[in-house]
Amino acid sequence: MKNFIKGNSTLKNVVILFILTNLIYVFMLTVTIQKVMLFSNEMKLLDMMPTGYDVEYVNKLLEVLGPQGRKSYLFYQLPLDMVYPLLFGITYSLLFAFVLKKLDGLKGFLYYFCFLPWFCTLFDYFENIGIISILLNFPNNPTTLTSVTNIFSILKSSFTTLFFTVLIISLIALVARNLIQTGTEVNQIKYKKKAS
Repeated sequence: MKNFIKGNSTLKNVVILFILTNLIYVFMLTVTIQKVMLFSNEMKLLDMMPTGYDVEYVNKLLEVLGPQGRKSYLFYQLPLDMVYPLLFGITYSLLFAFVLKKLDGLKGFLYYFCFLPWFCTLFDYFENIGIISILLNFPNNPTTLTSVTNIFSILKSSFTTLFFTVLIISLIALVARNLIQTGTEVNQIKYKKKAS
């Protein structure tokens, strides 16, 4: 895995994957999720609730969605959401590795942060499987199934937040380092001019 990350964390790969991943994300937000939301009476969908949900909320949402809304959720939104997590894991793992390369941090312990997006991917898939099971079992929604799916939703959100926090800090460090280097180079040029 380390060789894959190191070998593929090039600017070209990161840019292509970043664009593709975010095009799918925007499409989900603006098309497939909106298609399901037409039936939800402004209730949030389960995979759009970072702080979680309970059995009562799930049952009410599925009732409000009705047969057509549940069908849209199952056959329009979730199939695309089975592609997105994998792209998220690959894209952001390589993006973070690319940033670390620029910071000369890929050889140290920071490398292990490259795996954070894969935890997001894993919990996103578990969440999706749980939501599919809930939709297929409706109206006989087992409490345990909802509780477990809720845990995966919270874990997905928590790891996503953690990852983006680490990524933003790393990007700030990279920008700061480049600014310091640029300032040092400018000062050296000025000193050389004065000396000559």
